[in-house]
Amino acid sequence: MKDIPTKYSPAEVEGGIYKLWEKNGLNRARPDSGKPSYSIVIPPPNVTGILHMGHALNNTIQDILIRWKRMQGHETLWMPGTDHAGIATQNVVERKLAGEGLKRTDLGRDKFLEEVWKWKEEHGSTIIRQLKSLGCSCDWDRTRFTMDEGLSNAVRKVFVKLYEDGLLYKGDYIINWCPRCTTALSDEEAEHREVLGMLYYIKYPVKGREKLEKANEDFVVVATTRPETMLGDVAVAVSPKDPRYRHLEGKKLLLPILGRELDVIFDESVDPEFGTGALKVTPAHDPVDFEMGSRHGLERLNVMGPDAAINDLGGDYEGMDRFECREAIIEDLKQRKLFVRAEEHHHAVGHCYRCHTVVEPRLSKQWFVRMKPLAGEAIKVVKEDRVRFYPPRWSKVYLNWMENIRDWCISRQIWWGHRIPVWYCRDCFGSADVRDIAVDAPGKAGIVVGEAPSECPVCGSASMEQDPDVLDTWFSSWLWPFSTMGWPEKTGELEYFYPTDALVTAQEIIFFWVARMIMSGLYFMGDIPFRDVYIHGTVRDATGTKMSKSLGNVIDPMDVIREVGSDALRYSIISITSQGQDVFLSKEKFETGRNFANKLWNASRYVLMSSGEKARGELPGENALTIADKWILSSLAGTVGAVNESLEAYRFNDAASSLYEFIWHKYCDWYLEISKFAENREAVDNILVLVLGECLKLLHPFMPFITENIWQNMPGKDRGCLMTAGWPEPLRGLADDGSVPSMEKIIGLITSIRNVKAFWNIPNSGEVEALFLTDTEEEAVLIGDNRIYLEKLAGCRVLEAGTATERPSRSVSALSGKIRIFVPLGGSIDIDKEKDRIGKKLGEMENYLKSIEKKLSNRSFVSKAPAEVVEKEKAKKDKFEISIRNLKENLASLE
Repeated sequence: MKDIPTKYSPAEVEGGIYKLWEKNGLNRARPDSGKPSYSIVIPPPNVTGILHMGHALNNTIQDILIRWKRMQGHETLWMPGTDHAGIATQNVVERKLAGEGLKRTDLGRDKFLEEVWKWKEEHGSTIIRQLKSLGCSCDWDRTRFTMDEGLSNAVRKVFVKLYEDGLLYKGDYIINWCPRCTTALSDEEAEHREVLGMLYYIKYPVKGREKLEKANEDFVVVATTRPETMLGDVAVAVSPKDPRYRHLEGKKLLLPILGRELDVIFDESVDPEFGTGALKVTPAHDPVDFEMGSRHGLERLNVMGPDAAINDLGGDYEGMDRFECREAIIEDLKQRKLFVRAEEHHHAVGHCYRCHTVVEPRLSKQWFVRMKPLAGEAIKVVKEDRVRFYPPRWSKVYLNWMENIRDWCISRQIWWGHRIPVWYCRDCFGSADVRDIAVDAPGKAGIVVGEAPSECPVCGSASMEQDPDVLDTWFSSWLWPFSTMGWPEKTGELEYFYPTDALVTAQEIIFFWVARMIMSGLYFMGDIPFRDVYIHGTVRDATGTKMSKSLGNVIDPMDVIREVGSDALRYSIISITSQGQDVFLSKEKFETGRNFANKLWNASRYVLMSSGEKARGELPGENALTIADKWILSSLAGTVGAVNESLEAYRFNDAASSLYEFIWHKYCDWYLEISKFAENREAVDNILVLVLGECLKLLHPFMPFITENIWQNMPGKDRGCLMTAGWPEPLRGLADDGSVPSMEKIIGLITSIRNVKAFWNIPNSGEVEALFLTDTEEEAVLIGDNRIYLEKLAGCRVLEAGTATERPSRSVSALSGKIRIFVPLGGSIDIDKEKDRIGKKLGEMENYLKSIEKKLSNRSFVSKAPAEVVEKEKAKKDKFEISIRNLKENLASLE
């Protein structure tokens, strides 16, 4: 038997264990093994990323699933990789250059991209190393990057197919524009936040200011939250049903300050109840106005540059930042007596998901994917349960978004990313900026899509210019489940592992990623990309606040791993993660996992050091088993079933709880203690080792390092690694349901006697006498046959057990199930002192009971409080009534 250290040190063990797995190639997937397949693709972390608690939760869940299925005999593939994260990575490198006094434009596109690739090679593998520290058993030999050669080829193929199928177009539309990142954003990337802004009321004069019936009809008052965009106004819109503005038909208004003539248009979409019922129309700077302008054939005046500064259409405001311009316009309106008032106004404003700058709706020529044709089948597969969401409520969120889907803006005005594979002939299009060339259908002359051409197919010119924009990062990510397995080639991996089995992700990327992967899988592969989607909650601090560096409430998982080990982190975070619910985390929570690891280590050390080499964990014959042996084996079988059931349903915390209950309480607290005075030594030693081995297997997906380390110390040769050991099954011979209720009655009696001793301040080592009034003769026989457990573990001498047992004088009683226990206290305590103590305690309990009764007699409380709160108070009342009654009985018995 190896010498096992007294204390478990994760820092000394975990690195070596991971090298053992890698050395033996246990993470590798073999698509020709003949086993049933099970596969997961990792949500690729940004190449700029470092491990945070969200990653820790997400990847622990995935690793649990992969390790569980691997042990069940599946050929498992957990496909790893990282995302190039276009905007985020470019921002990181631009900040690095800024520290050197440079801008990307100083280097030029090619040199700048060299700097990004250099940064990626130096820093991009950080999160991979951290995921290994967490214990993730990915097939690292297959690690992919969204801009590696294979995935880049897949992106080009998809772009070409969408173009040829008429699902890609390029045109003028209002898009979300980030002035800081100077790029377009998709609707999902423009996170809307509720802000307190201002609603400004401005007078728009009627042209000529003719004297009408009323003085206030010399102008129209318009309400707006963005006065700076009035520089691009081309009309004022009112509802045709609004009688206040019928007199304006055929009239023109004058744009305040600039004096430009504006049409008055009548449009059904105008809400007469908002503001004054008159809306300024700025087609180049508002999506609603864009649609309205298209209906009425209005001009589109873009008054801002890429940095949201006012351009030459803004007159004296040219060069001003949009917010600076807002203040200047308000001041000028006041001087011209055209400003009416401003009032506070709550409204949702888009922010860049990367830099959090306020997004500017901006008219721009961009590439779009037509999403409606792709959405139909993706809606159908969820409705038909071919793709299942856990928890199920997320399917409704998914379907609602899909049924109202809008076209996807896929072009970005940055340099890092998949450059759009489109070339324009300079001779065909002249000096036009290629960004301004519309593409509304496949086959447009002078345009080549796909691979770089040597010449124009129309005129033969060699002067071809590639589109300068890059594709949205998510355009490569939506292909992830099949592009990582070699598509567009037909590979063994695709045939064996696609569709994948589960996707584990967070709620905030259901639209960014999950929905788009379902659409792309169906369109390009003809099949769903995954069968199950598990949506976990957000990791928050103990107060429920989302963790962020700016708030200083972040817990670094790498710090936790250094302090208590990876297993403690994994078990702790899983044990408090209910399906789909947010996780409230504090550093103290990791004590749960640390203590559990220590408990397991100490118990394992005791078993392995005391059992010796002869105990190989073989199941003894039926005749050699006591009730305690049958109980622990039967409980083990029940735990295997409970863990399987919980994992199948993605209830990871329930599985963790079942393991904790069995290992800590049943195996360690009870069976190990029982084993110390067992007479069937050989059988018990084998059972101790057998159950320990099964516990290690069940716990391995949750706590892989410590379980593997203990497994390597188990008796017997050629055990191999726990990581690939067979998953426990509730085998025949391990289950004996009759022993469970019987042994648990004995445990209940022991616990009750221990409680009596604790309450009356009798030391654990002190022996008491006990009598038992049973409900049935069978219970009396049970107590008689198993009195050794009561005597050894409760420290009592069993005097009598039967259906006619009478209560002795000066005894206290306790109830366990239907069995009444009497414990004579004559010589064990100072009766007068204890009567005084119990009398005081009784008074405190009666006062507390009165407060509960008062609350429950309050009709207002009962009618207004949530039903579960009322029921909780009623349960407390019942509990206190029983306790008070027992105390009074016990107090009376001491007289």
